[in-house]
Amino acid sequence: MFNYFKSIIDQDRASVVICNLDHEIIYMNPAAISSYEKRGGSALIGKSLLDCHNADSNEKIKQVLAWFEKSGENNLVYIYYNEAQNKDVYMVALRDEEDKLIGYYEKHEFRNRETMKRYDI
Repeated sequence: MFNYFKSIIDQDRASVVICNLDHEIIYMNPAAISSYEKRGGSALIGKSLLDCHNADSNEKIKQVLAWFEKSGENNLVYIYYNEAQNKDVYMVALRDEEDKLIGYYEKHEFRNRETMKRYDI
């Protein structure tokens, strides 16, 4: 079953960076590795996400994580709009089968209309 979920994330054109509760980057999909190539790409796996952000951003990340921990219903926070890439960015809680918080990831939603032709195979 794991392979199915990994494949979904790996095929996504948006960056997916998954972190554990210690803010350690534990997974990056191919889009994220490419997007963050100038910052180290796949070498970022195993590093702290907090090392990639400034002090103000780190404080916000910690605040969101604390909010996620308060309730199993606290799962999605809007972070910012990236005008250059026309996308919204969210922080999303990751939970286990017992609804316990196990980590988080950054979700990117592009606003650009698809340019691919329908069913162009």
